[in-house]
Amino acid sequence: MFHITQRLLLRPAWPEDADALFAGIGERAVVCNLARAPWPYTLKDARDFLARPAPDNLPRFVITMPGEHGSNLVGMVGLNCHERCEEGCVEIGYWIARSHWGQGIATEAVRGVLEVARSLGIERIEAGHFTDNPASGRVLCKVGFKPTGERKAQFSLARGGKAPSLRYAIDLAEDDDMWPKAA
Repeated sequence: MFHITQRLLLRPAWPEDADALFAGIGERAVVCNLARAPWPYTLKDARDFLARPAPDNLPRFVITMPGEHGSNLVGMVGLNCHERCEEGCVEIGYWIARSHWGQGIATEAVRGVLEVARSLGIERIEAGHFTDNPASGRVLCKVGFKPTGERKAQFSLARGGKAPSLRYAIDLAEDDDMWPKAA
């Protein structure tokens, strides 16, 4: 599955993306904001991740910015189900390479995945972020997520333990007017 936004091409991850994935995620500032990525992050970790099928048959995209030198991988965004979610709930996760922070890429990519989720009939999506990463919370709020009021300790492999996190949710069926109508 592919999805195009104003500036981005969201596409499936391929084994050939390992070097670019490693280059984008391989900084401690990026990895420590994720739950299941180890630190230090290696090229082998990138290859292993790309070899795994997307969980629960839900879309997982690399975020690319088409340009004069082809498409530049700048992050990843995807949907999955986790034990922290309520029964049948889907969670969104994302990361952006540090060199592309502050450019609205995460907001645009998350909004794009919400469009895909809605087209797949997904009605509710949850998300979370570590409390020392408030930028991620701002991204979620910009695209319509609401804080659930839940604060919990979430495990981070890179941090080597649990860290406080905040939870958010969006009900796509309830927020019908924020989505373009199908022609």
